[in-house]
Amino acid sequence: MPKIKTHKTTAKRFKRTASGRIQRAKIGKSHLRRRKSGRVKRSFDKTIEVSDSGNRKRIRRLLPYLGKKG
Repeated sequence: MPKIKTHKTTAKRFKRTASGRIQRAKIGKSHLRRRKSGRVKRSFDKTIEVSDSGNRKRIRRLLPYLGKKG
């Protein structure tokens, strides 16, 4: 059985937690930061869980080895 290719852009944007959940960065942190408050800018540093099941399934398809340890 041949190896499955990983979608490299998706691999850079999503990470897996220790419990197997998929984490992503928040949107809106790359530009127009002068007008945002400090509290909002600090919140961009955190990652959040991908909650939609359809998106989780799509990410798993693009990253076949994301859920595997080793």
